[in-house]
Amino acid sequence: MAQVAAAAGHPVHLVDAQEGAAAKAVDRIRDGLARQVAKGRTGQGDVDALLGQITPLTTSDMTTVPAVALVVEAVVEHLDVKRVIFRQLEQSQSPGTVLATNTSSLSIDAIVREATTGHDAALHGGRSPALQHPGRVLGLHFFNPPPVMRLVEVVRGVRSDPAVLQAAAELVRRWGKTPVLCASTPGFIVNRVARPFYGEAQRMVEEGLVDAATVDLALRRAGFRMGPMELTDLIGQDVNLAVGESVWHQTDEDPRYAPTDYQRALVRDGRLGRKTGRGVFTYEDGRAVDADPDEELAGRLVGGPVVTDPVARTLAMLVNEGVDLVHRGEASAEDVDTAMRLGTNYPKGPFGWLAELGADRVRETLAELDLVYPGGRYRPSEAL
Repeated sequence: MAQVAAAAGHPVHLVDAQEGAAAKAVDRIRDGLARQVAKGRTGQGDVDALLGQITPLTTSDMTTVPAVALVVEAVVEHLDVKRVIFRQLEQSQSPGTVLATNTSSLSIDAIVREATTGHDAALHGGRSPALQHPGRVLGLHFFNPPPVMRLVEVVRGVRSDPAVLQAAAELVRRWGKTPVLCASTPGFIVNRVARPFYGEAQRMVEEGLVDAATVDLALRRAGFRMGPMELTDLIGQDVNLAVGESVWHQTDEDPRYAPTDYQRALVRDGRLGRKTGRGVFTYEDGRAVDADPDEELAGRLVGGPVVTDPVARTLAMLVNEGVDLVHRGEASAEDVDTAMRLGTNYPKGPFGWLAELGADRVRETLAELDLVYPGGRYRPSEAL
């Protein structure tokens, strides 16, 4: 994110509490840009100018951060930590400074409002004070790696100022990014709508309906760049599970978002994916050595009974999530489709698939699944 802002010509203070961490981050930016120079994609003069815009700073006290126009916080996903940081920033930064969080799943409203639970509340006699100026607080959720990924979710809290939201969207657009506006719903757009992409495949494998490599093949054939099993191995099973758990808990443990025992077992056993050499698949030199799909089975399942069709199940659930999010007034249909195409590289967004499949077919698919697996996971959106 520092690189993106600096490339747009902005002076950037890159802040970390750990001694030397910010300087090492600048070194990583330098190394990445050196590779771009070697490939002829940029010039050394441009690299030097960009690096000259970034100043590393080590501090754990946010009141010592120099005055800026925009803060983008990207610390650990822990609500107490974020609340402390934002209160310090509110005390020290100008009233006109925009305060943004890069959280991928925590509530903007929970960051700004008074809290009566948690460590921070305990330190304040059982009541953690609310921010005094919540209108200037919003989410700017960048996707990794920010210099490459075009999408930024601009997340509004209940008390976020519309003018601040619009100004933030225009700013990231000037940075060459594509902003989408959404409410501070659990998981925002991408991490909420995408849950069925992982969950349906995991449930089918867990039930013995298909093996992991074959379900991946079926979904790649449907246009997805990666299958859900190999993708969660790339993301990290622990990281993907943590996001899923967060969305599930924030939605009062709605069965739509219930994590699978299959993924929990992977994490419990330390099978976290490529980074540990073993997840769903086993990896050597970064390549899966046991991901051999059954091509005949993949072809036979798709277009067959809904319960054993990974593509039909996945698309119906993705459409249902996207439609329901828009029905709740949390984003526009256009922004949902844009977010899913740019944030996850899906071949289409939920409304693109809805136009192709039709609402009747989606409802019928969900109804068949609900008969086999009652309990609410497959309940259709009222908007269908």
